[in-house]
Amino acid sequence: MELPLRDDGRPLPHGESLGRLTRRAEFQRVARGRRWAAETFTLQFRQRERTQAEAAPGARVGLTVTRSVGGAVERNRVRRRLKEALKAAQPLEAEGDHDYVLMARREALGRRFAALVEDVRAAFRAARRRGAGDRARPTAARPEGKDRPI
Repeated sequence: MELPLRDDGRPLPHGESLGRLTRRAEFQRVARGRRWAAETFTLQFRQRERTQAEAAPGARVGLTVTRSVGGAVERNRVRRRLKEALKAAQPLEAEGDHDYVLMARREALGRRFAALVEDVRAAFRAARRRGAGDRARPTAARPEGKDRPI
């Protein structure tokens, strides 16, 4: 198992934070990448372009908790649980030139914390096996002309 590395080649120690995605454009770019679904979240991941990878070495992670999860209180609780699960799951099998986005589901609220941590580890293992590129599931081609048949 290859561990994530700092830019100087040393492995990340337990609890050291990964980089963060902060801009909307970064989240949108990752959304065009591959996906891995768990019961509690969907992990989106994509390899950064060469210039972006050189500018910000190391893996970067972002969290998305939409209104469909619940009100502000529930969304904040889910966000805090996922942030702690990411910390507890380290060292992750995150590739240094990739960006990751965890899109939370309401099930993350009631899941036992140990199981949530294992979900995070499994998602990053699966992402590493799949590699980067376009979406994991191929999308159906749109028919020529109108969007729907008459």
